[in-house]
Amino acid sequence: MPNISIVAVSGSLHSPSKTTVLVHEILEGFATALRSGSGNDLEVETHLIELSDIGREFSGALSRDDLSPIAEDALRRIESATLLIVASPVYRASFTGLFKHVFDFVGQYALIDKPVLLAATGGSDRHALIIEHQFRPLFSFFQAITLPIGVYASDTDFVDYRIDSQGLRDRIDQAIGRGLPVVRSTVLPVSEYVATW
Repeated sequence: MPNISIVAVSGSLHSPSKTTVLVHEILEGFATALRSGSGNDLEVETHLIELSDIGREFSGALSRDDLSPIAEDALRRIESATLLIVASPVYRASFTGLFKHVFDFVGQYALIDKPVLLAATGGSDRHALIIEHQFRPLFSFFQAITLPIGVYASDTDFVDYRIDSQGLRDRIDQAIGRGLPVVRSTVLPVSEYVATW
């Protein structure tokens, strides 16, 4: 029985956080889709890393050797994940500095061919291109496989830190649906017959 580890990272510096709400919704949606749609009884584990909780574990560190056990555990989860979901609020036209600082410690070759779903939140739709202009180049450096559709949400998609937009829910479903074949291809065995095509 293949095991799948889905690790989500919220780059928000605050709690409660719309970014964390968004990434949690994507995490649970992907886990449900993988469990129910494969017919292979996949064992799916999920883990959410909130930088608002553990960000201080990375502050002041200049090398990976300087990190605390809590920070090292978070990095190992990121590096060993089957699927990575990453999200950040838009801050000064990019992801948060702490989000980038965390990924500066990730092994340069640890994410090769790893599927990554990209997500972001911002004050308005004008910031939606952060996914294409900031996130994709970062994860291209890691040689990860960024999934075809990212998910962007603006402040108007939330009410009291709850998703209150059918349009956003539809975008999440579309991103998961388009990403599922990519994720399945990385974890499900391919028959010898198919492999010889």
